[in-house]
Amino acid sequence: MVNDAEVRGLTAEEVRERIEAGRVNVNMELKTKSVRELVFENLFTLFNLINLVLAVLVIIAGSFKNLTFLAIVALNTGIGIVQALRSKRMVDKLTLLATKKAKVIRDGQEVELDLDEIVIDDVVKLGRGDQIPADATVLTGEAQVNESLLTGESNLIKKEPGSSLMSGSFLDSGLVYARVVHVGAENYVAKINNEAKYVKRVNSEILNTLNLIVKFASIIMLPLGIALFISSVHEPYAAWAAASPDSSMGLFAWMFSGADAWHAVSAAILSTVGALLGMVPQGLVLLTSSVLAISTIRLARKNVLAQQLYCIETLARVDVLCLDKTGTITSGRMEVEGTYPLPVEGTAAAVRVPRDVALVDFALANIARATSADANETCKALLDHYAQLQVPVSEPTRVVPFSSAKKWSGAAFPEGAFVMGAAQFVFGREAFAAVEERVAALASTCRVLVVAHVDGFTDEGDMVGEAEPIGFVTIRDEIRASAAETIGYFCEQGVTLNVISGDDPRTVSSIAQVVGVPGADAYVDATTLDTPAKVDAAVDRYHVFGRVTPQQKRELVQALQRRGHTVAMTGDGVNDVLALKEADCSVAMAAGSDAARNVAELVLVDNDFASMPAVVAEGRRAINNLQRSAALFLTKTLFSMGLAALCIAFPPYPFQPIQMTLINFFCIGYPGFVLGLETNRARVEGSFLVNVVKRALPASVSVILAACLCMAGAGLFALDSATLSTMCLITTSVVGCCLIFRISQPFTLLRRLLFASIVAGLAIGILGFTELFSIAHLSWGMMLYVALASLAASALFFRLARAMDERPDGGRRLATGFGRGVRVTRRKRGGTRVTSTGSSARRMVTRAYASLTKRHERPGASRADAHAEATEIRDAEAHTSEDARPTGQPDAARTGSGGGRRRAKAGSVTKSASGIRVAMPARKRARMGDDRSHTS
Repeated sequence: MVNDAEVRGLTAEEVRERIEAGRVNVNMELKTKSVRELVFENLFTLFNLINLVLAVLVIIAGSFKNLTFLAIVALNTGIGIVQALRSKRMVDKLTLLATKKAKVIRDGQEVELDLDEIVIDDVVKLGRGDQIPADATVLTGEAQVNESLLTGESNLIKKEPGSSLMSGSFLDSGLVYARVVHVGAENYVAKINNEAKYVKRVNSEILNTLNLIVKFASIIMLPLGIALFISSVHEPYAAWAAASPDSSMGLFAWMFSGADAWHAVSAAILSTVGALLGMVPQGLVLLTSSVLAISTIRLARKNVLAQQLYCIETLARVDVLCLDKTGTITSGRMEVEGTYPLPVEGTAAAVRVPRDVALVDFALANIARATSADANETCKALLDHYAQLQVPVSEPTRVVPFSSAKKWSGAAFPEGAFVMGAAQFVFGREAFAAVEERVAALASTCRVLVVAHVDGFTDEGDMVGEAEPIGFVTIRDEIRASAAETIGYFCEQGVTLNVISGDDPRTVSSIAQVVGVPGADAYVDATTLDTPAKVDAAVDRYHVFGRVTPQQKRELVQALQRRGHTVAMTGDGVNDVLALKEADCSVAMAAGSDAARNVAELVLVDNDFASMPAVVAEGRRAINNLQRSAALFLTKTLFSMGLAALCIAFPPYPFQPIQMTLINFFCIGYPGFVLGLETNRARVEGSFLVNVVKRALPASVSVILAACLCMAGAGLFALDSATLSTMCLITTSVVGCCLIFRISQPFTLLRRLLFASIVAGLAIGILGFTELFSIAHLSWGMMLYVALASLAASALFFRLARAMDERPDGGRRLATGFGRGVRVTRRKRGGTRVTSTGSSARRMVTRAYASLTKRHERPGASRADAHAEATEIRDAEAHTSEDARPTGQPDAARTGSGGGRRRAKAGSVTKSASGIRVAMPARKRARMGDDRSHTS
């Protein structure tokens, strides 16, 4: 029975009124998708729709043996559904509410209710370890609250009557009665979760490439398919019309005129479907799903749960990793950094302890043991620290537990009485002034507590006499043992590290320096970043951010993405949810909040940041192998499109669907899967699509050339369609073997066995299963012709492949910041050219000015201006060189042989702690300065 009138709670009638009004604490947490949603997402896709339409056409044609391609579709869909359901089941198991019920005061009685039974204005009773179920205001009592999951602030927050309690936080100590002020969607946690309830587009090059290929194929398939079908049907129709000159039957009527006509139509349908099937990269989609699914299984063995297949690739591509301090770099617990004894004077000198034990250690160890019944994080850290040390145990005669009002705790022992707490609360003004400088020095990286000797305690728990300092103890967040090694790994891989935390920036900076984060000595307090421009400026300058709100974490991630970075974010609290949702790849700890786990793409089940390198390695293996294997699949897509377009004018299409199955398995699927599962830890370089096309294009062109030669031979020697398709099958198989030979370099035992089995499999399929694969008998003359066509296509393939490999990568990279940046152009002959982009406004004005000038100026005037500008540039170059050259350094232009001008050294762009550093020759600097003077 609760006697205090202020906390008697609601009556049954008041509760009923609030329930009818809908003021109930409805569960608004982020949840995983339902089984139905997951099945629908994987079943109803554009890829599946295209294959379904093609299957219907094959059924209409009556050739059921050509439906074998549906097995690939079913496998791909099944893998996607199984992986999605597996991830959902794992996350649902991890999602365990810390508090199942809450203690509520109703009609003066204490009752236990489910969290969703709480109504507005309910009075809840909260004690040590309880999770706050809804936003509330303290009525009576005091408590220390841990809000780290909400704000990232690791320090405990004192709550007293009138203070606000945020849902989702925990009571570390104390007892309070609080009135609920928000329920359901109005709670602080629910508002953050609601902001995260949007569909985030997966940032995956592989997925984007697959979608691009499927969409492109779907766009051109309809017109190409119709044209190819009509072209294929028109040839037998024309032959029939020539044989029946008196008939006036049209093409459409002729198609349904009899068995002979329908046989020709069925052949045309199969020919068209064979062409269209080749355009859809079925095997590549299946290979990608399979390789990534196997990667998720491998990661699961290392206690990493991948909730989304393509996030493995994304993490392998990230160039910026944003780390949350609490729970990622640190374990969320506190640890003793060190103890610092002071010379013992006064009455403290009379205390007798063993000689090998410092008085400060004796006092700390025994105060912690004496107050362990209601241990807070500081007390737990001391207990863990002294559990390993041989400090004598003394039985307390009096214990004064920690109080948020006093800010210290203490205990009396037969040897003497001691206190531990904040220096400004333990000492008087003069005594504090004596140690203030030492406390400030230690407080730069840790929380500092002073240990003092006192004469005893009053009945009310106050100190007796003046406290005499005997030493200090520094407490800090416990850094994970593997944090430094893991961060070192990412630094070696060229990944930029940013530490983003809601904690004090000085504390965050000190911890980041300990674990080796580059540039951690410079930090920024996010409370000063009150405009988007300041956020943008801070992103370019700092790598440590403190006092960051959940919304600012998201803004920082967005600012990095606007600069073209691929960003990964780690976190474990509700305050990290918005940033986790926004990042290209999000990683959460299993011990963190439910919301963080549900929005993250990767969950570290063992809460160990050291698992991250394994994820990166697995992603690299998957991407690099897929790039190599994808060339096989894209080859088929490219030559199918080219042949289909060619066969509109020169029908029929030379492949049947069943023959494409033989090529798909031995030249594409089988080697693709084997090569796709090899070990490969090389860095991911370049664009996925560009790398794949460079390997696939030579083979596609060679296959088309071989098919053209076979079609020409078939027309020249009046061969039937079965003979033509057999010839094309053989030449395509030869080019496919050449491609496999090239991408398998350097050969290993596995690759040798693979290549031998492919050649043997193709030979057995063509020679031993002639009826199944519709193989026609070839004469010796045709065999010789096919051999020559294969030889020509192979020679072309190797020549084109060598040319692709020798072609240097060219292009521009634009690095911007503060609205301006530098443009780096890589020349084909080698070297780079560095120019300034200027500000956005200046670039726009310059373009407009140049356009008008070009339109209105006379050619002669333009030449004169160009000559004048060149003169100004030379003058500026000479002036800049004189100013920039150190004393005594000879002029390069004058000392060069023959007085000739030396070629300017190419500019370079490097990253520095303050942003982007551009080093360029004086000539370019002068030109940029001259440009600015013209456009200002």
